[in-house]
Amino acid sequence: MAQEHQEYIQTKVNPTLESLVTQVLLERPDNPVPFMIQWLAQQTKASTTLDGGEAEKLRSEIKTLQAEVGQLEAKLDPKAGTKSEEAEKDDEDEEDEEDDVEDADLPPPPASYLNKGQRASVSAEAYGAWNQAKDFTPPVYEKTEEQKVRILAVLQQSFLFSTLDKAEMDKVINAMLEKVVPASTRIIQEGDDGDCMYVIEKGEIECLKLLGGEEKVVKKCVTGDAFGELALLYNCPRAASVQAKDDAVLWALDRESFNYIVRDAAAKKRQLYDGFLSSIPLLEALDAYERSSLADALHKESVAAGTTIIKQGEDGERFYLVESGDLAASKAGADGVAKEVMKYKQGDYFGELALVKNEARAASVTAITDCTVVWIDRKTFKSLLGPVEEIMKRKAAEYT
Repeated sequence: MAQEHQEYIQTKVNPTLESLVTQVLLERPDNPVPFMIQWLAQQTKASTTLDGGEAEKLRSEIKTLQAEVGQLEAKLDPKAGTKSEEAEKDDEDEEDEEDDVEDADLPPPPASYLNKGQRASVSAEAYGAWNQAKDFTPPVYEKTEEQKVRILAVLQQSFLFSTLDKAEMDKVINAMLEKVVPASTRIIQEGDDGDCMYVIEKGEIECLKLLGGEEKVVKKCVTGDAFGELALLYNCPRAASVQAKDDAVLWALDRESFNYIVRDAAAKKRQLYDGFLSSIPLLEALDAYERSSLADALHKESVAAGTTIIKQGEDGERFYLVESGDLAASKAGADGVAKEVMKYKQGDYFGELALVKNEARAASVTAITDCTVVWIDRKTFKSLLGPVEEIMKRKAAEYT
């Protein structure tokens, strides 16, 4: 049964999802759910190659999606309740009318989607007897130590590589190929298949899209920025053209190396930390997706016994979770004498007060034994841990 599910996802679901995700990322609507439903409806009407039975099946699937969206919205807003039978009937009447009227608000999906054959998904690769995972050894391009240091400095500025450990980062650096690009060189052409991604070491790069029959600059990239990764993440055509504004030095990473190092490292990291995050009572309010997002953002750090990780009075930019070891928090009073106010063990957290209250560190935290901690920065804390912020505020009383 599991194999049948994977085959169905691979052959039926992924091609549609890839095109849909591409359209969402290109348009970036404020409310993506209605946009996706409308796009799917437009996709059905634009598909002249489908027979009546196939089109009717798609319409049925769209209505099912709309019903699921309604259920999700009801969960998010319990006061909204459920629709009355009369309201549901009105919705059905409106849907019937929409089947006969062209949607003028949304452009039709690219014709290339209907003409292209099925593509294997990168973001949701499935393996089985029909699709065997291959052994892969990333390429190694000779570099001087000075070049490796330069590449590392650039990669550390890019979020794509921020969660790789040292061994994985070394593999990426070895697999990257230097490309010196003169000014005005077209690096990527919109609509082409993507075979690599790039990280900028030097120079300014312009991203252009064909809008109203004319290419317009929609984004500029500078040192430390990455581009071209979208086509590798979602196995979709290039979403924009990219051109060097001035002489540039780039480091290119091919599709296979990206998949087997960067993407697989993220998957392994999620698997590694899911059990740990699930065991922390504070994070029980997070769902599986939120835990996975948190796992992606975690930075691991080994701390020797006696090391002070945060100091009382300094600005706080990190929130910590204890993976292993013991730590203690101490607070200096008016007399300047520090007193222990809290102890931490595996699964505990600290450093949240400065982020929740936007205040300086209320206490110092020192490792009693050799420890391993994981941390996220202030921006990630605010975006991912909103559901548990109130719990943290109530727990703040324990520090006194």
